[in-house]
Amino acid sequence: MSLLVGIGEVLWDLLPGGKALGGAPANVACHGRALGADAALISAVGADALGREIVARLAELGVPATGIAEIAAQPTGTVAVTLDDQGVPTFVIHEPAAWDCIPLCDDFRALARQADVVCFGSLAQRAPVARATIAALLDETRPDARRVFDINLRQHYYSREIIAASLQRATVLKVNDQELPLLAPLLGLTGPPRAQLETLMHAYALEAVALTRGPHGSLLCVRGAWAEHPGCAVAARDTVGAGDAFTAALSLGLLRGWDAARISDAANRVAAFVCTQHGATPAMPPALRVLFQSASVN
Repeated sequence: MSLLVGIGEVLWDLLPGGKALGGAPANVACHGRALGADAALISAVGADALGREIVARLAELGVPATGIAEIAAQPTGTVAVTLDDQGVPTFVIHEPAAWDCIPLCDDFRALARQADVVCFGSLAQRAPVARATIAALLDETRPDARRVFDINLRQHYYSREIIAASLQRATVLKVNDQELPLLAPLLGLTGPPRAQLETLMHAYALEAVALTRGPHGSLLCVRGAWAEHPGCAVAARDTVGAGDAFTAALSLGLLRGWDAARISDAANRVAAFVCTQHGATPAMPPALRVLFQSASVN
């Protein structure tokens, strides 16, 4: 099986209904595992009860603890999450957190070299230690590995320098319709969304770029071919983790050599299901897992 590795933050989302495992790279790894890939996460937790619970929860979801460091001097990460009447979240990300201090070690380097796809974002690069580790691990990946930058702009934890450096290492970009207007002035993007995505693809030699639009679906380009999806009508419970589910499905579709239309359909179906559930990493129904069980991996 292919190996999907998330690199970055792992934390507890403190939702109105209770805490749930969170952090975009962690969610992507868990969704990748739920859809049938091997998965791992490179991150850090504190030497505390919340950290031990994260390790246990990841194990329940089939993601091993081999990539999780324990940082005695920092607490396990938490994020306060509020939901509007459409289930759309607002985040307050607490700092400092253990994932700000992800160390660079030989075991993590080896895991990065084994990966068929790595997924990373901008949030975990807010602190110098984790930023340097993420850059070094991306540089350890094989030339044929997909490096998926799910940009994940949060609060003030990003800069033009971090975004540009990440795009230079990426082969795939995923951005949502709230992030693209923030990204445009930072990178000098003009025109409608499709033109902005085309500019990014050419500037950074990306294999694929995806724009997610919440209930309105997505716009996806894979190797020059475009697919637009209207979205799947569902009764949303909360949308936490839906974008990460899309990223996981996108990653696996690319590994299987699917075209843009097939990836778009599968990714929107997976994301829509997550919107109907509580928390970012619900169990995937068999009908969605089956989508990813056919076709060879490229």
